[in-house]
Amino acid sequence: MKSIKISLNSIEKVKKFVNIIGKYEGDFDLSSGRYKVDAKSIMGIFSLDLSSPLQLDIHNDAVAEDVIAEINKYIEQ
Repeated sequence: MKSIKISLNSIEKVKKFVNIIGKYEGDFDLSSGRYKVDAKSIMGIFSLDLSSPLQLDIHNDAVAEDVIAEINKYIEQ
């Protein structure tokens, strides 16, 4: 499993992020504080506090590097 911090602070970013993640096999979780949702669920993401960074957990190590490369613009530095 790979974990990274990302920022999805606009509706457009959330839509693009979900489209990217949806192309990959495996489970992806987003968490904010003690709340955790499926990263492929646009409604789940909007239930989180998007004003602060979110933690993305990628459970499929086979696609982790590809996913990270594709969502690079959302990664918190």
